[in-house]
Amino acid sequence: MTLNSPYTVTNETLDSLFSFWHDPRNSLAWDCLFVSPMWMKAWWDVFGNGQDLRIYGIWRQADIIGIAPFLIDGGTARFVGQGDVCDYLDFIPAPGWEAEFFHVLITSLREQGITHLDLAPIHRDSTVRSVFPKIAKELKCDIQFRQEDVLFELVLPDTWDGYLDGLSGKYRHEIRRKLRRLEKTGRVYYRMVDDSRNIGEAMDAFLTLFRSNRMDKSRFMTDRMVSFFMSLAASLAKFNMLKLYFLELNDEPVASVMCFDYRSDVYLYNNGYDSSLNWLSIGLLSKLFSIKDSIQEGKKKYNFLKGNEDYKKQLGGKEIPVYRCKVRL
Repeated sequence: MTLNSPYTVTNETLDSLFSFWHDPRNSLAWDCLFVSPMWMKAWWDVFGNGQDLRIYGIWRQADIIGIAPFLIDGGTARFVGQGDVCDYLDFIPAPGWEAEFFHVLITSLREQGITHLDLAPIHRDSTVRSVFPKIAKELKCDIQFRQEDVLFELVLPDTWDGYLDGLSGKYRHEIRRKLRRLEKTGRVYYRMVDDSRNIGEAMDAFLTLFRSNRMDKSRFMTDRMVSFFMSLAASLAKFNMLKLYFLELNDEPVASVMCFDYRSDVYLYNNGYDSSLNWLSIGLLSKLFSIKDSIQEGKKKYNFLKGNEDYKKQLGGKEIPVYRCKVRL
């Protein structure tokens, strides 16, 4: 489809997204991990179920200035993905071209008979929040935001001691007490698996701990969800974006943390541990060790992702709202 020159709207594919990802000549801002080509492909292969997938590319002459990955249901467009496995979603614009991208996209959607956008989950700092409302007003769209969840983010200091100093005195003392108790129980070893050749075996161990953690986690990990986790892990490992941590006690894995390493940030996606050893706080300590590793790797931010669990605040996370955005075009 061609609009008034110089803009063009094209129908892209998941395969073409990979070509954009690898092409250093385009300036697309893949700021959101959960709309990376690897993530969308893993999600679509497991959960697509024949839905109407439309990935719009917005071009200015020979340069792509943005991508809008949608699922279409009647007159409503939604982001590719779902909130239980994608913590937040966004458009993929080129920096400096956000306004043009949204103008062309909305005009094209209207011409195709799309009347509503239902966009969720949305991070506070997304382009949906920061840029789109002004454009929506200019185009006389009705746009509404409603907070639906929270996530927690931790800005990492330069040193481990600096991190501990940033915690409350009471909780810092509690952490040190838990660490001493664990070390007195037996041989403690913490290791990380990120080699794509060993991911299958490591994921099997992770899923065993995940299921043994709690009944609700066991119910969540259906065969379909296992397929998604395995596919996602294998795909991200190829791009050096997966960090699978294991806490071992007396040579046995007792806790595991699944993290993603994306640019300067680390994302805590999920975890599991042997619930019979809950008295050792191995679930909490395994996450703490992943924070320590992130600091030592020079990462800038540790994202605990969605959910209001107490440990996220105790470990220094700051609350960030997560929204749903509904737009009448």
